[in-house]
Amino acid sequence: MSIQEILASGGGVLVVVMTLVQIAPVKLNPWSWLARSIGRAVNAEVIKKLDAHITMDDRRTADGHRARILHFNNELLRDIDHTKEEFSEVLAEIDAYELYCREHPEYPNNRAVLAIKNIQEVYMERLKRHDFLQESSAARQEQAP
Repeated sequence: MSIQEILASGGGVLVVVMTLVQIAPVKLNPWSWLARSIGRAVNAEVIKKLDAHITMDDRRTADGHRARILHFNNELLRDIDHTKEEFSEVLAEIDAYELYCREHPEYPNNRAVLAIKNIQEVYMERLKRHDFLQESSAARQEQAP
């Protein structure tokens, strides 16, 4: 089929209409849509690998949050005192971890549930009693042999 035959059979009308729609102030951009569709088709494998990499990286980040939460809880269980700022930091870790768990229900969360509950209970007790480790005390503890 030659270009003249395509243009004569209505293909030319389609090209003109798509071009006019592209230029018109309407938010419909058929050329852009077509280019994106072709780009997605050509790059499907790369996009799939990138998605898998992002998923793995997000999971690794959640694992890091969980590890810091479990470590902090272990210190509480060993009666190691913490400052209010340290509690604030671990509570931020808990927030990030729980957000990830809500967004990814397939992620195994049972290892941190009780640790989180314990940290929150200890924090509430410390708030009521106003007996967080003071910054000056923390500095002395770090310098002690």
